[in-house]
Order: sequence, then C-alpha cells, then structure tokens
Amino acid sequence: MTENIPSVVAPVRNTVRALLLGHRIETAGLERPDMINANPLTFHVASGKVALYRFGVAVLAGLSPVEEEHFLMRLDGRVAGKRAQVDDETAIVESGSRVEDKIPPGGPIQLIDLSNERFLVVADVLAKTVALARDEREVNAVFDTIEPFAVLLAEKGVIGFPRRSMLQLIGKALLVQHRVSGRVAINEKPDVLWDRPDLDRLYARLEDEYELKERDQALQRKLDVIVETARAMTDILDTNRSTRLELTIVGLILFELLIGFYQVFMSLTH
Repeated sequence: MTENIPSVVAPVRNTVRALLLGHRIETAGLERPDMINANPLTFHVASGKVALYRFGVAVLAGLSPVEEEHFLMRLDGRVAGKRAQVDDETAIVESGSRVEDKIPPGGPIQLIDLSNERFLVVADVLAKTVALARDEREVNAVFDTIEPFAVLLAEKGVIGFPRRSMLQLIGKALLVQHRVSGRVAINEKPDVLWDRPDLDRLYARLEDEYELKERDQALQRKLDVIVETARAMTDILDTNRSTRLELTIVGLILFELLIGFYQVFMSLTH
C-alpha cells in the first residue's frame, strides 16, 4: 500500500530594495492602464514590481541588477535633489510555502505570497525605513555642529556662533520635521490596508521589526531639542546685540554732552 506523502513546495525568494534617490520623485505622467496602485504609483517592470514614493524613494522587487539599472536610468530625469550616494534598505522575502505571514527576527520576511497588496505593505515599511535613516543622519550632523558651541557657552559664557548660522540650523531642523510629519508620514498606515484589513497584522509586525514608531519618536525629540537650543542661542545673540546697541546710544549721548560742555566753556572763555 502506497502512502500519500504531501509534496513540499520550496519557497520563492525575492529581493526587495528601497532606494533613496533624492528629495522628491516627480511621478506625474507615469500613470498607465496596467498600474497596480496610484498612491504610491506602483506598476510591473520587466520581471518584477516597482513602487515610487514622492518623498524620493523607489522600491523594487524581483528585478535583476540589469533591469534595476535600466529602470533607474529611465527615472533619472524625474528625481529632484538627487543624492550623490544612493541609500538603500534591502529585505529578502520568502513566499509560496506558508499558511501565514511571519517576520522572524533577523531572518527573511516569510509571506503567503508576494501579491500586489503584500508588496505594497512591505514597500511602505522599507521606504519609511530608508527615509528615516536619511533624516537621522541629518539631525545627528546638526547635533554635532551645535555641541561645541553649547560647551563653549557652558564653560565660558560666550557664544562663538553667528546668528545667520543659527537660523540655518533652525531651518534644517524644520525641513526634517516637515519631511517626517508631512511627506513621509511615518505614523500613517498605507492606503492598501483600507481595502485589505487582514494585512494589518503583517504591517504591524513589519513596523515593530523596523522600529518605525520608536525611531520616529526619538527623531522628534532630537528635533525639538535642536529647535529649542537654536532659539535660545539666537535669543542670547539678540540680547547681546540689544545691549551693544544701548551702550552705543549711551556713548553717543555722552559724546554730545561733551561737545555741548566744550562749546559752553569756549563761549565763556571768549
């Protein structure tokens, strides 16, 4: 009697890459009838799929290195604020042999399948991750700039920092804040979950794996510290400027009084 042994289906492995190409990707005019999704703009390319996010990230799945290079060359003219070095976040996705989606720590993302909807969930998390990494580096660079002047203020009570530079630091912090809260919207879930609420658990697991909420909160705290520090220093600079202006006015008054006394003295002597 022959026993029926269930066949084991080997999982299909795909590489999903999120590439931070610049500050913004202009997606207008790339719409097509066979696109998978409108926001983010998602469509099939060669043997894989691509999702384009307006905050400068392209997520590619299942493309060969040659196909990736060819697609990025076509996209080159639509990238604003192009970066000299492209940042990336890569994930290995196993699909086709699971009864449920699993996110093992440090291992490949295990999915029932790499359907369009599941790809959009994975792409959303990877795009936010690589964008957060860019913003974290920029904020840390601002911290490194401020720290020596804060130490100088604490030790000697003086600020060796021009007011214009302080305003530039505030501007950089506000730009990062705008990107995180507006364009990237770390705390907002992808639109695909409205139509597929069953994928909400997958998104929550990926969100925990990449620590999106924790990193966003830490970034917001750093931004608040930078803005408050820069404002405090500009207030001190403004106070010092006001003090110098008052001393200049007092000096001018004294000078006028001396001239007046001199004229009176000269008239009396004559």
